[in-house]
Amino acid sequence: MDSVAHRFPAGFLWGTATASYQIEGAVKEDGRGQSIWDTFSATPGKTAGGDTGEVACDHYHRMSEDVALMKELGLDAYRFSVAWPRVQPDGTGAPNPLGLGFYDRLVDELLGAGIRPVVTLYHWDLPQALEDLGGWQNRDVAGWFADYAAAVSGALGDRVTSWTTLNEPWCSSMLGYALGVHAPGHADPAEGLVAAHHLMLAHGTAVPVIREHCPDAEVSITLNPSQVHGPEDPTEADLDAVRRTDNILNGLFFGPLFHGAYPEGFLDDVAPVTDASYIHDGDLEVMSAPLDNLGVNNYFPTRVRATPEGSEPRGQAHLMPGCERVDEVPPHPPVTAMGWEVSPPSHRMIIERSARESGLPVLITENGSAWDDVVSEDGQVHDPERVDYLVGHLGAVADAIEAGADVRGYFAWSLMDNFEWAYGYDKRFGIVHVDYDTQVRTVKDSGRTYARVIAEHRGR
Repeated sequence: MDSVAHRFPAGFLWGTATASYQIEGAVKEDGRGQSIWDTFSATPGKTAGGDTGEVACDHYHRMSEDVALMKELGLDAYRFSVAWPRVQPDGTGAPNPLGLGFYDRLVDELLGAGIRPVVTLYHWDLPQALEDLGGWQNRDVAGWFADYAAAVSGALGDRVTSWTTLNEPWCSSMLGYALGVHAPGHADPAEGLVAAHHLMLAHGTAVPVIREHCPDAEVSITLNPSQVHGPEDPTEADLDAVRRTDNILNGLFFGPLFHGAYPEGFLDDVAPVTDASYIHDGDLEVMSAPLDNLGVNNYFPTRVRATPEGSEPRGQAHLMPGCERVDEVPPHPPVTAMGWEVSPPSHRMIIERSARESGLPVLITENGSAWDDVVSEDGQVHDPERVDYLVGHLGAVADAIEAGADVRGYFAWSLMDNFEWAYGYDKRFGIVHVDYDTQVRTVKDSGRTYARVIAEHRGR
C-alpha cells in the first residue's frame, strides 16, 4: 500500500463520487419535480425488488453528517450531481430557490471542510416533464439543458471551479433508449443513436454557458469508455466485431467530442437502423467545444467475438446499433458481485487511450466494485475483495501516469452504498456501508484503506 501512495504526483486529487438520485431521497420535498427515474423505478418489474430512490440514503437531510464523514476520510474533493428536477421542477423556467438552496448549502459545507466541490450537471435524472416532450429524442433538449446549466452555474459559480456537463452519456442513450434497462425504458436502437447525438449537442451547447458564468472554471464531460478485447486468435470477422463494438462503446463519443466526426465506418454500420437525418450541419462543431479535462469512469473491460455462422447472437451486445452479429464473451475471472471482470491492466489501457483520444488531462471520476458486504459481529465491514480491487486499480492508474498519461485525480465509486439503479439496493459499491433501515453509516475496511493511502500520499 505504501508503494501505491508514493507513486502519485504531488497535487494529485483524491475524492469520492455519488449521484443525486442514488443518495438524496426527499423526492417530493421543497418543490422537486418528478424525474424519469421516479417514473421508471415506480413501474413494476423495472428495478430489483421494486426499489426506488424515494428515500435512498436520505442525504438530503443528512448532508452535514456525510460531509463530516468525507473530512474524516481525508478527501480532497467530492464529485456530486445536481438533480435537474430539484432545480427546475418542470425542466424549464425560473429555478426553484429551495432546490438550488440545498446545493448552495452543500457547496459551503464542503468548502468549510476543505473539500473541493466537483459538480456534475446531469447524472441521468431528466425531469419527467421534458421526457413527456420527447426527452433526449427532442433537439430542443440542447437549449433546455443550456438554460439549466446557466441556472446552476450562475448560482454556484462564484465558489465551484470544477464542472462536468454529463455523466456517462452512453448509459443515458444506450441503456435508456436502445436497450431499455434504464429510464426511460425504451428499446429502440435508432432512439439510442438520436439520444447520444442530442446528449453531445446539449453538452456542447452548455460548455460556453458555464464558461460565461465561471470564467476561471475547469469544464469537462465524463465518459465511460471500455477496453474491448477480442479472441486471442481472431478471425477477420472477430476483428470486425471488436471494431464495431469499440465504435458504439467508445468512438460514438470520442469521435464527435474530440475529432469533430463520427468514427470511420460508423454511420455505414448503423445505416440499417437510421438514416442519420438527426445530424444537422454545424452539430459536430458545437459538440467539440474545447474542454479542460476529461472524466473517465471505468470498472471492467468488454470481451466480444463475431457470432458464428448459423448461430444466434449471445448476450446483449447484438442489441446495440451496428453490432447485430456480435457475441458477448464471458468475463475472465475473478468477477465482482455485478459479474464484472476485475482487470487492472484493462483499466490502465483505457486510461491511456482516453488521454490520447482527448489530448486532455484525465480525472478518474468513477472506479469501484460491488461485493456482498455484511456487518460483522465486531460491528465492522470487512471487504478484502474491494480492498484488493481498489489497490490494484490505483496501481493501474499509477502505471498509466508513469507511461505518460496526464492523470490528475481519482474518485472512488462510491462514497457510500446507495440505490444502484435497476439493481435497486441489492448491490453495494460504497467504501462506507449504509444500513437502509436506520441510515447508520459505517466506514468499511476499504474506506479505511483509501483514507490511509490519501494520508500517506500527503505525508511523503
